[in-house]
Amino acid sequence: MRGFLKAISYIFHPLFIPLAGTVVYFMVTPKYSPLELQSGNILPIFILTIIIPIIFFLILKNLGVVNSIFMSSPKERKYPLYISIALLLMVVMKVIPNNYIPELYFYFVGLVLAALAALILLFLNFKISVHLIGIGSLLVFLVSLSIHFEKNITIAIGLITLATGLVATSRLYLRAHNKIEILIGFLIGSISQLLTLKFWL
Repeated sequence: MRGFLKAISYIFHPLFIPLAGTVVYFMVTPKYSPLELQSGNILPIFILTIIIPIIFFLILKNLGVVNSIFMSSPKERKYPLYISIALLLMVVMKVIPNNYIPELYFYFVGLVLAALAALILLFLNFKISVHLIGIGSLLVFLVSLSIHFEKNITIAIGLITLATGLVATSRLYLRAHNKIEILIGFLIGSISQLLTLKFWL
């Protein structure tokens, strides 16, 4: 059981959430999306939100700033959050404007808001679950896309809902967070996306 739940924490790591939302958008949208448009968004987002953070993580680990990819202590989380916010802002300001897609633009704006909220709470010495921020953001975005494009993607929404429960269970079982940190993380992820809906839904 422990091995399975630890694998869930890796599979649904917040590092993969920006790219997951981007791929989901192109799978769901009925709009014509040529390969150039898709690769023009997916490739730089993959590099900026997965490859570069992994490189920074390895540097921080070698410097002794962080101990593991899950960054259990509040002190360990600050530098990765700084880097994450900077890279997400780069996506918002440099990547998406080249091939402007409002749904993706505001999805990333929501991710920036959620990361900023997590950072502010860290300064207040309160650690929340970044895993639940990520999966909560993705779930709300998926539901919003379903409404926006009037597409029945109930199975996908159901699977992400199940994944949300598994991620929450995983973080609790591994004692990475308590129930309050899990709940607040999910609420921040969800609300940050809900706040952007009026601009594109």
